Amino acid sequence: MAYTIGISCISAQNSKTTDANIGGHVLDTESGEHMPGCVIRILGTSLATVTDASGHYIFRDLKPGEYTLEASCTGYVTTRLETSVEPRRTVEVNFDLAPDAFMLDQVVVTSSKSETLRRESPSLVNVINGSMFQRLGACSLADGLDFQPGVRVENDCQNCGFTQVRINGLDGHYSQILMNSRPVFSALTGVYGLEQIPANMIDRVEVMRGGGSALFGSSAIGGTINIITKDPMTNSAQVSHQLTSIGPSGSFDNNTTLNASVVTDNGLAGLFIYGQSRHRDGYDHNGDGFTEVAQLKTQTLGARSFFRTSDISKLTVEYHNTHEYRRGGDNLKLPPHMAMIAEQTDHNIHAGEATFDLWLRDRRDHLSVFAASQNTRRQSYYGSEMDPDAYGRTSDLVITAGGQWTHSMDRFLFMPAKLVAGTEYSFNRLHDVTLGYDHNVKQCVRIYSGYLQNEWRDERWGFLASARVDKHSLIHDPIISPRLNIRFNPSSNMNFRASYSTGFRSPQAYDEDFHVAIVGGERVVTVLAPGLKQESSQSVSLSADLYHRFGNVQTNLLVEAFFTDLRDVFALRQLEGTDAAGNAVLERYNGSGARVMGMNLEAKAFFSNHFDMQGGITLQSSRYKKPEQWSDNPAVPAEKKMFRTPDIYGYITANWEITHRLTATFNATGTGPMTVQHMEGSGTDVDLAVRTQSFFDASVKLTYNFKLFNRVNLDVSAGVSNIFNSYQNDFDSGVNRDSGYIYGPALPRCINAGVSISL
Repeated sequence: MAYTIGISCISAQNSKTTDANIGGHVLDTESGEHMPGCVIRILGTSLATVTDASGHYIFRDLKPGEYTLEASCTGYVTTRLETSVEPRRTVEVNFDLAPDAFMLDQVVVTSSKSETLRRESPSLVNVINGSMFQRLGACSLADGLDFQPGVRVENDCQNCGFTQVRINGLDGHYSQILMNSRPVFSALTGVYGLEQIPANMIDRVEVMRGGGSALFGSSAIGGTINIITKDPMTNSAQVSHQLTSIGPSGSFDNNTTLNASVVTDNGLAGLFIYGQSRHRDGYDHNGDGFTEVAQLKTQTLGARSFFRTSDISKLTVEYHNTHEYRRGGDNLKLPPHMAMIAEQTDHNIHAGEATFDLWLRDRRDHLSVFAASQNTRRQSYYGSEMDPDAYGRTSDLVITAGGQWTHSMDRFLFMPAKLVAGTEYSFNRLHDVTLGYDHNVKQCVRIYSGYLQNEWRDERWGFLASARVDKHSLIHDPIISPRLNIRFNPSSNMNFRASYSTGFRSPQAYDEDFHVAIVGGERVVTVLAPGLKQESSQSVSLSADLYHRFGNVQTNLLVEAFFTDLRDVFALRQLEGTDAAGNAVLERYNGSGARVMGMNLEAKAFFSNHFDMQGGITLQSSRYKKPEQWSDNPAVPAEKKMFRTPDIYGYITANWEITHRLTATFNATGTGPMTVQHMEGSGTDVDLAVRTQSFFDASVKLTYNFKLFNRVNLDVSAGVSNIFNSYQNDFDSGVNRDSGYIYGPALPRCINAGVSISL
């Protein structure tokens, strides 16, 4: 955010007392009730505050003059009012906010690397708010991403629970995951990273589908997921605990979270602290003694703080530490080398970021300088049949730094415009060692980047042209990624967008290369083919975002068509025999290319402040241009269809405020049939391409609110997830199973209960 948030009483930074004050209240236009927690800003300054528990605010000791005040609150239309103030006088400015079910006035940053109203965003951006994660009972980022069109999260390993997110039919390696717009996720942390981000640290997640390399560089082909963490806003605290019975059985998932926010009286500084402690038991679904859901122990502690160094500058710093232990296979209480199958990792992650923002020329110019780092140490074991040589260790360091200048112009050529220019540097050093198998991989990647973007826009039209140059240390020539966007709003209820973008993936080791699978009792490793070239893409999308009110019912229909052409696509094939250490080997090579196309449909209906529902469906086709060989058995036919890509999938959610205290939440995801690899092992004598069944994973949750004191709330919840137990029923069994033969929902039917206290 470009503004500093304080508490409900803010004093201007004046050297003398003026006693020139502005105060008032904020009301809901439908209910007439006072609204606490609304953000009130004085535009053109860095002053802001939040309404107190009674819905009131005040600014004290302002400089005499004219001001424009803006009131905003999640789910309401942002409103601006003008006033003037004189010395020794208090002016009352009251706001009436109308509900905005679709949050078109919400600020997003992913589409243009600068703050933009969602309705004026050059690219289509879907937003998942922190409140959605809370309603879902999500423990981590992975638990909430499914509820967007074109987005699907899947579990790819029976043993360790390796997850990835797919956007518009492309697997996780085609998606760029950012933290506060910074690319700090490396190849290593991408393996288990979706479950290493606790939901309680997330303010919102912005999802932009389609190529984004012009903005964010390598890997932003299928889409971009930008995790915006929470800022300190008011003096508040929350402690929560959730207990989940998996199965239901004797396996439980215990998740405890803590949030606390403190802001100084003068609004010059704020601190937000978050923590999570999670313990999930391993779960064996088919009773063979081997887990289908990995054991998990996670502890995270972090803080985010701001310091307003002057009226026109701000320093933001963040740090968090995550320690995660996971184990899958059998005999989880024994050392891993005493088990028939064990995949065990122990991560210790330290991450930090510092950003300095400076505004000049009445905030027309904005300079932002940042540095971010993430250091990961991992101890691992990937082995079978009591193998004493399968212990490994990995170190991974990511450093990114850069600067960005944003310049607003009243008119440039033919329209108002905003120019964005920036440079970035990224460094990633990785060292992966398994001494017993003579495995010693060192990878050092340096990327120098520069980008230039100009966006012409008004309320009706928007035109964006941008380009980014990346010099990747593993690619000989610089890569130029252009991007073009057009937005047309014939009215406030219609948004039409068209975009063209490009993307690329560098020829380096990726997430799954540092996840050693166990198939048929053998270790399976991934290597890069000699002469592997970068993979490139071109993407086109067209969308219509339509809004209409039927009486008191607000509705929204989104239709989006997408097409991506992939060249020199990365594909995997199993090589004959084993390597020198006896491992089976998968080789990544440049295939013939691929085409991914389809359509996203999403509909929303807000019947009142008490009931709303939304749903989305994706229809897609993901095909290689030529059939690709994936097995070392020449009798197994090549496949043209991309594995693990259903042609149809979708979601639905509904929220009902039954009474002022009792709310109900229903959510579900549906996944159509898809083709998955089933490698030779205990489940099959020959490699097979299996067509799976369809799944419908539905959940319901009830929450009751108790008002203990004036500002103390107690929420008690209970629910059932995967009500119909729509879960895979043909897992491989025993030590010779194919751990990668897993598909469908991540968990069977579960019963959960939670309690949360906040003030």
